[in-house]
Amino acid sequence: MAVQKTASGKVDKRTKEGKAIAERMAKARAARAKAAPAAPKLKRTASGKVDKRTKEGKAMAARMAKARAAKGSLKNRLKRLFNL
Repeated sequence: MAVQKTASGKVDKRTKEGKAIAERMAKARAARAKAAPAAPKLKRTASGKVDKRTKEGKAMAARMAKARAAKGSLKNRLKRLFNL
């Protein structure tokens, strides 16, 4: 049986099937919100940047520096090899 849709193409929540779908979606959203741990809030400076004086900010800055170093490592190794 096809689910009735509104003029805009969304599922019609006034029908029996639409109500069942909406109920399942609400349960799924609640379960997902309950299961997922909340991401830690990072302190920010007045300008909106992440405060690097905090423990989380220092860890983030270290990860970013490591990623930047890894990004250019192959290029730099080739430069040293071929003296370009």
